[in-house]
Amino acid sequence: MRTAVVTGAASGMGRATADLLLTEGWSVLALDRTATEIGPAGGPTAKTVTVDITRRAEVHAAIADHLGGREVHLVANIAGVYPPTTLETADEATYRRVFDVNVLGVVNVTAEAVPLMGEGGAVVNFASVDAFTVSPGQLLYGASKAAVVMLTKALALELAPRRIRVNGIAPGWVDTPGNAATGRMAEAAASIPLGRVATPEEIARWVLLLGGPDAGFVTGETIVLSGGDVIR
Repeated sequence: MRTAVVTGAASGMGRATADLLLTEGWSVLALDRTATEIGPAGGPTAKTVTVDITRRAEVHAAIADHLGGREVHLVANIAGVYPPTTLETADEATYRRVFDVNVLGVVNVTAEAVPLMGEGGAVVNFASVDAFTVSPGQLLYGASKAAVVMLTKALALELAPRRIRVNGIAPGWVDTPGNAATGRMAEAAASIPLGRVATPEEIARWVLLLGGPDAGFVTGETIVLSGGDVIR
């Protein structure tokens, strides 16, 4: 059975990814700050561990205790935070929170999972369209996601000799609880060339694709999934 480690698995795109992997027969170790049962209705469930991914020791313990040395085939670094910030509102505490979760969390989870990966393993990091285009009021978030794009490239180069691939996904607007809470979903959909926002499930399918053999010659890339909102 293939094993995946998924962060941010309690809701949104992380939840959709964990559900899809379970449906496809994967074993899933779900890491999140929130304890909840994860899995498709009536189907298999993930092994869920409450972890602060900004703390390397917690990540190490979760992977060691719950995988017991079992091989990891996929890491999906999906956890992220996106509080609005400008030069006027940004402060050190917010900077630490955004970069610790969005950047350091990727490093911690990848570093702890990679020793259990063999040839053909894959890492999928979640960036954002904000890594490539400026969104007003997202000073720190955009910078953190640009850092994830560079981390993806650097890790792809570092891990290529071990035949471990590292790629990224940069979603635009997705119908998640967090985005819905902004009250801007309808406005956003109207501005997207395809006329709608993405579903978490279609983003999850890209994790499955990048984590599998069909993408076996792709590494170091970040795929933009924006419905044409960002074309580069």
